[in-house]
Amino acid sequence: MNTLPLRICLIEDDELMGEALCERFDMDSLDHDWHKSGKEALMAMRRRHYSVVVSDIRLPDMSGEDIFLQLRQAEKDTPPFLFMTGYGALDQAVRLLKLGAADYLAKPLDVDVLMRRIRELSIPSGIALPDGFTLGVSASMRRIEQMLGRLADSDGTVLITGESGVGKEQVARRLHELGTGKPDRPFIAVNCGAIPETLLESELFGFEKGAFTGATRERHGYFEQANGGTLFLDEVGDMPLVMQVKLLRAIQERTVTRVGGETPIQIKVRLICATHEDLRQLVERARFREDLYYRINVIHLRIPPLRERPEDILWLVRHFVKEQSVKKNGAPFSITVAGERILLSHPWPGNIRELKHCIERACILTDRPELGPDILLEDALSPMPATAYPTEDTLVTYMATCEKRYVEQQLRDHAWRIGGTAQSLGISRKNLWEKMRKHGIEAPNDSG
Repeated sequence: MNTLPLRICLIEDDELMGEALCERFDMDSLDHDWHKSGKEALMAMRRRHYSVVVSDIRLPDMSGEDIFLQLRQAEKDTPPFLFMTGYGALDQAVRLLKLGAADYLAKPLDVDVLMRRIRELSIPSGIALPDGFTLGVSASMRRIEQMLGRLADSDGTVLITGESGVGKEQVARRLHELGTGKPDRPFIAVNCGAIPETLLESELFGFEKGAFTGATRERHGYFEQANGGTLFLDEVGDMPLVMQVKLLRAIQERTVTRVGGETPIQIKVRLICATHEDLRQLVERARFREDLYYRINVIHLRIPPLRERPEDILWLVRHFVKEQSVKKNGAPFSITVAGERILLSHPWPGNIRELKHCIERACILTDRPELGPDILLEDALSPMPATAYPTEDTLVTYMATCEKRYVEQQLRDHAWRIGGTAQSLGISRKNLWEKMRKHGIEAPNDSG
């Protein structure tokens, strides 16, 4: 993909502030021009392209608002404007947002927040895969993408860990796609926590005709179905101990024996396991076999939660908005600036899955193409009262509060049906019951 390089236009008359920001841009290897007056900046912007403009509102010769309005009147394609403002000019900054400015940050600046917004604003709307990356634009997801490229030609077992909803299956599919071999080789995804314990062996290894009541024909299990391709075992931490022994044997011997059968069947699969649990802790509690842990933990990939990579939020939102636009025959949904701010401020305990549900819900309920805080915040993201925000252990307590609200909302959306809710959350029924007990969530009496 050919794109213009990222270049920042900084408009700031304060020497100390300008020098500090330029040093930070240099540290991050970002090209930039520093202009100390509005007229100088206007002349430069008419000569060259800038990806983002970072401007003070109050300048010695003209205001940042004047610069913005002049460019809007003269140019068809004005770069995103990010204004820096003191407390006294907040009203003016809000007015600029209504006129089309991208965002504003109040002084004193949080430089890390400024850098994050610059990165986000520099990704043009509609670009789906910047620089060839498909998992995200954050540094952590780019590193994972690069790691997958190195793992593609190996056959080592991969363990993917991370919270529910972070995109573990997407990473597994991406690794499968990068692998060599026939393009139509199978990818079989299995949620181990969603299969009843009594059926797990026959589902994984298959069964022969007459092996048990109801087995009227032979059935190939998931291992056989994935032969020549990839088998993705999600929530492997929920697998009962008796099945862990059989899984270990299948991995070591590269053979499976169907239930009711005697002949071992050779299999050649790329095995990828995933879990939101801490398997090492499960081993210490004798809930997961140590030998199996070391057998599947050959290569470990940790997918960070969405709150640790906020750069991916708006990138993902663009994908989900585009999907919903296609479903509604091309209706051009878009997120307002205020909507973007509220999406970036939410901790997303349900991670990518929660974000996707949020956008889907908003696109279904809205009667206008612009999605603002009013529709995005409805139900699942409605602001919590001040008493809901903790004063001690803030992150842990706040995340627990958000998780409880998200689980309750999903239960209501599925009429308190445990199976449907667990499937929507991407966890097992057992894990859902555990979360309900942990948070003291009880079904209403009339839920059936």
